[in-house]
Amino acid sequence: MAFRGPKAWLWRWRRNPLKRRADTVEAWVLLGAWALTVLVGAVAGWAAARSVEEGLARERVEWRPVTGLLVEQAPGRPPARSGASSGERVWAKAGWTGPDGSARTGQVRVSPGSAAGTPVTVWTDRRGRLVTEPATAGQARVHACLVGGLAGVAAATVPFAGGRVLRDRMERRRVDRWDAEWARFDALWGRPAG
Repeated sequence: MAFRGPKAWLWRWRRNPLKRRADTVEAWVLLGAWALTVLVGAVAGWAAARSVEEGLARERVEWRPVTGLLVEQAPGRPPARSGASSGERVWAKAGWTGPDGSARTGQVRVSPGSAAGTPVTVWTDRRGRLVTEPATAGQARVHACLVGGLAGVAAATVPFAGGRVLRDRMERRRVDRWDAEWARFDALWGRPAG
């Protein structure tokens, strides 16, 4: 294993007589790409999380529980003991009255074997359309964090990839220049190029 000296911090910006202008430009491009990656990721993640949390908060305010009745018996067998719930749910048709007084029907999840006429809680929006139960504040926070994190990482890949492409092009250009310079020195030393 080769011996390595102590790591020099900020070595790309230190003075060195062998450092070329291309090395300095590459250092600043790398720093800019990293800064842009962090900034874009943080802003995109924050914006997405805030948007999701606001949308779910709006749902909690606008969506209301309404008592409806099962229109038909739910499929399946009821639990063996009365009052016992196995946690299993089946789809059944329920009816409720909308905010405009019109009769509405839709599919809701209920205990198996529930009889027709059984009262059920139905969640509706402002127009009386059937919706799911809104997320609690805690569930909304978790959902917003996950979406924000994914959006931040996805958005951060763009400047990161752009920085990598730019750095690779600069590296290729630097290697081509080295090849040209070595070819010139080889000709001066009397060795054939290639």
